[in-house]
Amino acid sequence: MGKLFNIIPVSELRQNAANVLKQLQNKKEPLVITQRGRATAVLISVEAYEKSEHEKEILRLLAKGDREIEMDEGYDLDHVLAEADSFLAEKSS
Repeated sequence: MGKLFNIIPVSELRQNAANVLKQLQNKKEPLVITQRGRATAVLISVEAYEKSEHEKEILRLLAKGDREIEMDEGYDLDHVLAEADSFLAEKSS
């Protein structure tokens, strides 16, 4: 079974924006906004958005590394680990 999302109509978002935002922060789950009965948007907390962007950047770097390996290019392990440490330190600041 797929993941069940919290779903609210846009009219409820308009009427109770502060409460909806509080719920979003407390539950840490996406909130699907509907309009005329159809899903039109997904609202997530800033924390969830930042985590998602960080994960996408890591996946992008891994894909780049795979392409470099296929082309017989790349860096030695010490260089890669130093760059990874620098990247993680920068993101945690």
